[in-house]
Amino acid sequence: MRERLEMLKRLLHPQGSIWVHCDDNEQAYLKVLLDEVFGRASFVATVVWQSRYSRSNDASLSMSHNFILVYTQDTANWKNIRNRLPRTPAQAKQYTNPDNDPHGPWRAIPWDAPNIRPNLEYPIQTPTGKVKYPPPGRCWSRTEDQWLEIVESGRAYFGKSGDGAPSFKRYLSEAPAIVPNTWWSHEETGHTDEAKKEGYALFGKRFAFDTPKPERLMERIITIASNVDDWVLDSFAGSGTTGAVAHKMGRRWIMVELGEHCHTHIIP
Repeated sequence: MRERLEMLKRLLHPQGSIWVHCDDNEQAYLKVLLDEVFGRASFVATVVWQSRYSRSNDASLSMSHNFILVYTQDTANWKNIRNRLPRTPAQAKQYTNPDNDPHGPWRAIPWDAPNIRPNLEYPIQTPTGKVKYPPPGRCWSRTEDQWLEIVESGRAYFGKSGDGAPSFKRYLSEAPAIVPNTWWSHEETGHTDEAKKEGYALFGKRFAFDTPKPERLMERIITIASNVDDWVLDSFAGSGTTGAVAHKMGRRWIMVELGEHCHTHIIP
């Protein structure tokens, strides 16, 4: 692994990232090796992928997850260029429209924020006439002029009673995409059984690959880490899922595989 990782480090674009998958047996050793090759400052995060949803009754502790370690040359810069994820239907359900607002579904965002700043402790009057100040140890999140703009635009919200804590409407149509997190559930990114079924559909059970990855998992990684026409390289290509998904997503791709999988799976 060290030899391969050192080679990949030389190939990695300054704005690129490397994503390395392993199981629970090797995760700690792989982290140390990656720290040595790329430098500890290049570590972004460890993604925990729920690779299995069923429970093994034969195990001492039934293993439900694998790891994906993420590194990049400049973590501060990569934070600004990596892509966010589209909002899922479940996340979109957090936005509702109880008052039939013509701008569509919305959710209330509190106006208060941590810390205390004297210029952000102005009074706010509710529709019922009550005067509100920030809770103890907090301040308002923006200036009074900005709050008045919120009121003028009709986005101010004080709860159903009209005299609750100040907040503002954030519309679903204006909501930013989602910052990726490190817990990837099988509902969102697939699992090993799903991956096997995808392989069966392509090659049949007789020629199935032993350890395929689900396409949804690779789609999540490629979405975050790249854009259309970027290069995606998988130096342990296996059944070729990375290349297949990259191809569908308009990326250019390189697959490296020393075994016969190149001819039996990747090329087909």
